[in-house]
Amino acid sequence: MYFEFTEDEEIFRESVEEFSRRYIEPIWVDIDEKNTIPFDLIKKMGEQGLFAIPVSEEYGGMGGSFMMTTIAAEVIAYYDPAVAIAVYMLLNNGWPMALDLYGTDEAKGEILPKVASGDAFFGIASTESHGGSDVAGIKSFAKKEGDVWIANGEKVFISGVREVQELPAGGGWFYLAKTGSLDWGHRNITAFALLPKWNGKLKDGFKPTLYEEIGRGGLSSGGFILEDFEIEDKYRIGEENKGFYYVLEGFNIARILVAAACLGSAQWALDQAAEWLKNRKLFNGRRLSSFQGIHFRYAELYAELEAARLFTYRAARLVDKLYMEKDPTLKPRDLNIPVALAKLKAPEAAVRIYEEVLKWYGAYGYMKESNIYRGWLGTFSYVIGAEGAQNIMRLIIARDLLGGEYIRE
Repeated sequence: MYFEFTEDEEIFRESVEEFSRRYIEPIWVDIDEKNTIPFDLIKKMGEQGLFAIPVSEEYGGMGGSFMMTTIAAEVIAYYDPAVAIAVYMLLNNGWPMALDLYGTDEAKGEILPKVASGDAFFGIASTESHGGSDVAGIKSFAKKEGDVWIANGEKVFISGVREVQELPAGGGWFYLAKTGSLDWGHRNITAFALLPKWNGKLKDGFKPTLYEEIGRGGLSSGGFILEDFEIEDKYRIGEENKGFYYVLEGFNIARILVAAACLGSAQWALDQAAEWLKNRKLFNGRRLSSFQGIHFRYAELYAELEAARLFTYRAARLVDKLYMEKDPTLKPRDLNIPVALAKLKAPEAAVRIYEEVLKWYGAYGYMKESNIYRGWLGTFSYVIGAEGAQNIMRLIIARDLLGGEYIRE
């Protein structure tokens, strides 16, 4: 499929590139070293309209296309190849979109404008210590008492734990808890907008912890324990015990943006490599780019990146057709294979590109000054499994192609 962008999308890309060159490119290394994204940059991103892009204008969003959101993730990651800023941006687009789709009017009106402005964070909290891919097997639980849910349990490897505590309004996550009989499997999970800090006030029953990662330093990762934490029923997302289905839709949205971020970072690496290969000389003045073993591999890696880009753009267009254009011929599960292809291909292509570029750079690639390793570690987090393990992507593709009954024997 050949992709042509609308005039609005092209103008939007240019505006994000201009913003990123001015405000992100000069400081991305410093952000990765200091392990924090400055709040003034987050506010500038909010003012630029880089959060809640696909959220309806009624709730403070831009009302833009999902393709615009995908473009933004890709461009920002090019100018911060360590991907922390791009991932911060994609979380505050994908999960607010999921809230916009299924949250109550009261919750959307309260939360989404503050996320759009950059004053609050809204991500995803589903992973538990026994396995992030086993969403149906979560052990966190919530019991309803009147108009309030009392939540208990632990979540781990959650993005934004520090940001929720430090941003002016606070924020939280698209949160999952068991709310029915344990015998119901995935049919007893309810989704909530969990807001441990809101309007500047930290609520009781929230016990956070922070982890130290090896890459993607600007965005925090951590976990938290809830002890009799109260969630008002207005923050329930969708129907009771239907949360498993809502989060699967949210993951499909988020995985496209993850793929886009990997594309942008990998493109930066290839562009850096191109300059190195054309200018580095040895063996009686031969350019590295003249060696067939190198330029053939460069061509192969570029082909991998372009394939991943086409997968990603196709999935983004389908999101627009399903949710924005309300195409009656599409259902949420029609996104499964296109999204899994994008999430399978883009992170793995990015990591292969970085590993080859590091070798082309030789000893200099192993030095911090080259900065190549920053993108390698950042994109590698998505091969490890953030937003869904790679083998889960393979499982989704095989299940939908062959039929679930044929792969569960």
